[in-house]
Amino acid sequence: MASNLHDLPDSPCIGVCSTLFDDVCKGCGRTATEVSNWVFLSDEEKRAVWMRIEQEGTAMRFRNDKL
Repeated sequence: MASNLHDLPDSPCIGVCSTLFDDVCKGCGRTATEVSNWVFLSDEEKRAVWMRIEQEGTAMRFRNDKL
């Protein structure tokens, strides 16, 4: 993962949202709470989310067969 948040996209969102039906978005890997509060999270909190979703690697964002 990039060590600087400025090297990453503004958010993990890839425009394939499933948080209306799932606890964790299938597109980006964030929880519904993380998605809705993203703009209010501190840099440290955002970095922690990025690290977790990259480590999990299950969201479409990280799959070769995404769309």
